[in-house]
Amino acid sequence: MNNIKLVATDLDGTFLRNDKTISPSNLDTLRMLGDRKVVRVAATGRNMHKFREVIPDHVPFDFVVYSSGAGVYDCTGNNHIYTRNIPADIASLLIRCFKSRDVNFHAFWPAPENHHLWYHRGSSHCEEFERYFTFHHALAAPLPEKGMPETDLCQFLVVIPGDEQKYATLKSDIEAISPEIRVIRASSPLNTGYIWLEIFHKSVSKGNGVLFLCKRLNISPEETLGIGNDYNDIDLLEFTGHSFLTDNAPAALKKNFRLLPANEDDAFAHVISQINQK
Repeated sequence: MNNIKLVATDLDGTFLRNDKTISPSNLDTLRMLGDRKVVRVAATGRNMHKFREVIPDHVPFDFVVYSSGAGVYDCTGNNHIYTRNIPADIASLLIRCFKSRDVNFHAFWPAPENHHLWYHRGSSHCEEFERYFTFHHALAAPLPEKGMPETDLCQFLVVIPGDEQKYATLKSDIEAISPEIRVIRASSPLNTGYIWLEIFHKSVSKGNGVLFLCKRLNISPEETLGIGNDYNDIDLLEFTGHSFLTDNAPAALKKNFRLLPANEDDAFAHVISQINQK
């Protein structure tokens, strides 16, 4: 690992501590990478609005692969350099599907404005849906019952109880609607035992976001390092040449990647120190 030119890290459960703060060790390590001219990438499921809630301007990331790869932001140039949204016609099909299934869901405006969203409540009360809504209600509006918005959308979020069979069936049914979409699984950041289904354009992934940067910066995958902790990091870790999973990751993922200490034990600083020893 002595020729790393780009480091990409997930935020929640990986770079950040559980209280969403940054440890002094991780911050010092991030600055050290900058001194060594290593490209520093935050690869997160958060949109840019939510990214700024936990990463102040003085924290020196060079790029943000946000919304699980739906967009890429250049922190130095202060501009969005890539977005990929679900086309309007497919978005309409998905809306009709979710309404017919009577599920609770959110539909997000096209990136980079995807901190705004519409919501639809099904007839069955979902505690997780309501918890999520309490954090986003200021930027949310009810989805019109008639005259659905004819616009591209960044993503959909469907929340279901932690039922593996129900997840597999629903994922298959959603992806059968169009070959242009994919479902990315995420564990609930609220730690309530629910499964989140995030629906994006098929090309959206953290791995493809980092691939876009590698092509732009002329960096090979073998010269990259990735760190994650959850299902939505799999594409990232399958792309990066050197890939690591924190110890607080789901047990089902741990056999596939090299393990680090937990996020509470400075996993990010720990793996970068291994580079320094080479």
